[in-house]
Amino acid sequence: MSYPKVAVLIPCHNEEVAIGGVVAGFRAALPDAAIYVYDNNSTDRTREAAAAAGAVVRSEPQQGKGNVVRRMFADVEADAYLLVDGDGTYDSTDAPAMLRALMEERLDMVTGVRVTDAQGAYRPGHRLGNQLLTGVVRHVFGNRVTDMLSGYRCFSRRFVKSFPALAKGFETETEFTVHALELRMPVGELRTAYSERPAGSESKLRTYHDGFRILRMILALVQRERPRLFFGLVALALFLIAAGLFAPVLETYLQSGLVPRLPTFVASAMMMMLSFLALACGLILDTVTRGRIEAKRIAYLAQPAPGSRP
Repeated sequence: MSYPKVAVLIPCHNEEVAIGGVVAGFRAALPDAAIYVYDNNSTDRTREAAAAAGAVVRSEPQQGKGNVVRRMFADVEADAYLLVDGDGTYDSTDAPAMLRALMEERLDMVTGVRVTDAQGAYRPGHRLGNQLLTGVVRHVFGNRVTDMLSGYRCFSRRFVKSFPALAKGFETETEFTVHALELRMPVGELRTAYSERPAGSESKLRTYHDGFRILRMILALVQRERPRLFFGLVALALFLIAAGLFAPVLETYLQSGLVPRLPTFVASAMMMMLSFLALACGLILDTVTRGRIEAKRIAYLAQPAPGSRP
């Protein structure tokens, strides 16, 4: 199945072993697509291998997948975009089905949900971390995703050109999901085989380090996109601390008419003031966030819907 202006985007860092096979696989699956490999400071022969396989090779000097995604989304013009890692773990034969779903159902993002029995491909620590982080996002932003950290995605033009791309590293997958859920975009999922890396290639993921960065990104997104919830919880915590400090002071006052614990009373009053301040910040920032979402929605609607062009 062919589509007008389909771009396959492959961010790469030291993937000399796998990239040739990845480019060849997507060239066979999508013969009419333009395939772009963006090299991110590789020290091996990734660029040469990608060029030999027939890809358009470009460079992004700022290190990190998020930086590469930002550059790709800004540079490449297409009607549909297929983003995939260059490590050879994703099945290129599912690409036409993902594009078909995007176009025919007029979706803005189709995620390849990873399915595998190979322990080496999807280690238990990564699987558990993905489930936990995905659960947090589902609870806060909407229950419409099952594999938030998948690196295999298909996007509409209006998704790509309205995506803020603020992340620097692997947190960018979290940004994809939150952006789609925040603007209430139509999204879909497709189960796809996930395999082990080719022999001789090494994963760039660091389970705990990257997991911590993704969790930090989620908290930052909650603060930025759900300020009323975030600062409301902060206000509640401060209020409970203030109440806990004030309770013994009040008990002593009722018994003796005196306030001997003046420092505790002052600390309680300060905590209560901070609680009201946090609540006010949440309400004010919620108004600002709504305005920012409206601006992103306008940018999103300025682009044509998938499948709307003849």
